[in-house]
Amino acid sequence: MFPVSPLKQRALLERMEALGVKEADLEESFVRSRGKGGQHVNKTSTCVQLRHIPTSIEVKCQNSRSQSLNRYYARVMLLDKIEYLLKGKDSTKAKEIERIRKQKLRRKKRSALKGLVLPPL
Repeated sequence: MFPVSPLKQRALLERMEALGVKEADLEESFVRSRGKGGQHVNKTSTCVQLRHIPTSIEVKCQNSRSQSLNRYYARVMLLDKIEYLLKGKDSTKAKEIERIRKQKLRRKKRSALKGLVLPPL
């Protein structure tokens, strides 16, 4: 199906089933990519546009030079968006964003303390 390991394919299918997304509900189209990739990207339609018909959520993926890999990544991105729509703050994507936000805040505090000069005792 996709050029990824069978474990990743199985995980994708299980996640689609858990969220109630069927392959028949997806509308897939291919367009020309932009940016890096050279002549190969300019000559082939490697960018994948994926639309979930019931929710009208649409994603566009051009992460890779390979169309088949982009098909996989587009499905993962679409499932992330659907999960965020359904679960909100409990979704894995929202938790990851919150973790990164806290990490940046800690780093900001730490760097502010570095510039602080303490008076001599």
